[in-house]
Amino acid sequence: MGEVVKRAYKYRFYPTPEQAAALNRTFGCVRKVYNLALDARTRAWTVDRQRSTYVQSSAWLTEWKRTEELAYLNEVSSVPLQQALRHLQAGFAAFWNKRARYPRFKSKRKSRASAEYTRSAFRWRYGQLTLAKMDTPLTIVWSRPLPDGSEPSTVTVSRDPAGRWFVSMLVEDPTVAALPPIDTTVGVDAGITSLLTLSTGEKITNPRRERVDRRKLAKAQRDLSRKAKDSANRAKARVALARIHARIADRRRDHLHKLSTRLVRENQTVVIEDLSVRNMLRNHSLARAIADAAWSDLRGMLEYKAAWYGRTVIAIDRWHPSTKTCSACGRINTAMTLGVRAWTCPGCHAAHDRDVNAARNILAAGLAES
Repeated sequence: MGEVVKRAYKYRFYPTPEQAAALNRTFGCVRKVYNLALDARTRAWTVDRQRSTYVQSSAWLTEWKRTEELAYLNEVSSVPLQQALRHLQAGFAAFWNKRARYPRFKSKRKSRASAEYTRSAFRWRYGQLTLAKMDTPLTIVWSRPLPDGSEPSTVTVSRDPAGRWFVSMLVEDPTVAALPPIDTTVGVDAGITSLLTLSTGEKITNPRRERVDRRKLAKAQRDLSRKAKDSANRAKARVALARIHARIADRRRDHLHKLSTRLVRENQTVVIEDLSVRNMLRNHSLARAIADAAWSDLRGMLEYKAAWYGRTVIAIDRWHPSTKTCSACGRINTAMTLGVRAWTCPGCHAAHDRDVNAARNILAAGLAES
């Protein structure tokens, strides 16, 4: 029997005014503790050349709570504060292993407002969730049921810039199991006009979610720029703008989830390119379209869903000349420019669609590596 998959189920909920005030206070305390610990660990390294640990940060937190200035940290549950220190430790570990940049301070306006509760800090009873320091359960909109018999081990509460509240529950999901093996493989070429081109010849249209709502977005941004700083009208305009961004992001994410699930279910092996999206975004002519395509998000979805369902995702070298190589004879056409969408091989005279030919070469390169 395979290992049970841990999966997060995310729901929207509507807090009471008292719950919203308590959660907002918790978010602020989590951000404060994270920043204090980051500052203390940075000074310890800069001055004494000592690498601090989570245990030391936890001891500092105890001392901070005893001071008159930070006594308000005792008003919220201690578990989210401890989890913030664990997240900071994970950030430092990623930095030491050269997988990420040095941890940065959390901003009140720009950072994600969230708090994480482990099993000791919430009560799950009869399908109702009650957080620590609260008397009443959260009013959750159950858009889908949790797996039968499962109970959350970790709960993360968050508020997005549009003012929407979400709760994410981490549970063991026995319904996720490996699919029966199949013989089909597919190469995937990412693009802008067509979001994906498959080695089978199929082209998946790019919905361009941001482009559809660009006029609404521009109008909302103009309205925001005209409002006086720190005024109530500016706050309302900021929320209106955030709602448009949230609509774009939600629709994009929904499309990518459906697309990635389809590719994983229909193919045993999916071959993609190892694209450096961060470097590609430096092209100011295409940056907006590349960001809207969200290739990195799609790759992440493909990889974790493949791990769930017993499939394989192969990423080939980004420098592989998949576009310029003839998939029939292997000849490389070095003279091809970005504007050429169809071409004929000078060697074997095979006619190629640029993207379909690239997808077939990606598939061949991936199978050769495997």
